[in-house]
Amino acid sequence: MKTIFDGTVLGAIPLKNRIWRSATWLALSQDGRVNDTIIRTYEVLAKGQAAAIITGLVSISPMDESLLGGVCFRDDSDLEGHRRLTESVHRYGARIYLQAGMVDGDVNGWSREQIRTIVGHFGDAAERAEKAGYDGVQIHAAHFFFLSKFLSPAVNKRKDSYGGSPEDRARILVEILRDMRAKTRPEFSIIIKINASDFLPGGLEDRDFFTACKMLAVNGIDAIEVSANGTSVSGVKAGVNEAYFSDYADALKAEVDIPVILVGGHRSIEAMNRLLNETDIEYLSMSRPLIREPDLMQRWMDGDIRPALCISCNSCYRTDGHTCIFNSKKK
Repeated sequence: MKTIFDGTVLGAIPLKNRIWRSATWLALSQDGRVNDTIIRTYEVLAKGQAAAIITGLVSISPMDESLLGGVCFRDDSDLEGHRRLTESVHRYGARIYLQAGMVDGDVNGWSREQIRTIVGHFGDAAERAEKAGYDGVQIHAAHFFFLSKFLSPAVNKRKDSYGGSPEDRARILVEILRDMRAKTRPEFSIIIKINASDFLPGGLEDRDFFTACKMLAVNGIDAIEVSANGTSVSGVKAGVNEAYFSDYADALKAEVDIPVILVGGHRSIEAMNRLLNETDIEYLSMSRPLIREPDLMQRWMDGDIRPALCISCNSCYRTDGHTCIFNSKKK
């Protein structure tokens, strides 16, 4: 019987349990660089015993705009801060992945040469991340950021080899993966976060989602984190409406033979263990529960198995540093 506490190995990366901290926008950088506050935030998460931490979106290209308060990793001048971050997380036995992405870009207007330049920026970011001590990178192709828009037929209207069919709209992801592989060691882990649906008229459909994922699997992606637009659903209750993207992740496992990570609405050990055993999903990732309780996994390991205290109010998105309002009231 599988449980969330199982130790596993993803590719060449040992993981002490099946719980990931999914990428979370912190808005804590004033200049695009890693700072002491960011390092302390991830250090607390690492102490809390999540197996792996995925950073918030890190902008990897000078052709990108910056996310408000976001971190950049566009050249070697940023190496020192990122190296300090990975060292602080590794000190507590957790793994850390850089979420490499772009906030936005001209999906329909950029030339093929410009797209190939972007592909190279992603590959360079993976090489840089490895130098900084990250265990891997996660390509961000969800939530209607740049790469997610590339996949969506509702947005991508290109007439060349990067648009039209599901295969051509996914081409940029495969090229990014190949460039990352060419610039890093074989054991360096590369995963992706991807939309299963845009929840938009004319948007991503099952065929588009499955096609992109199968192309990535064939080309050596280590794992796929399944998400969709409309994340951070309010009113999630333990035992009632958990794991709201599970149908997409379960369907994907019938299409690919690589690990799938499911994000969205996990609150109770009972529901998570049931999901692990009734499907072939290997890993589960959480964000908001770990904003309120960064030591949630430690609490569960210590025997306090009450569901996560997060009530899905989404007020954390309106606070400085995206902290839980209930934690602020304790101070």
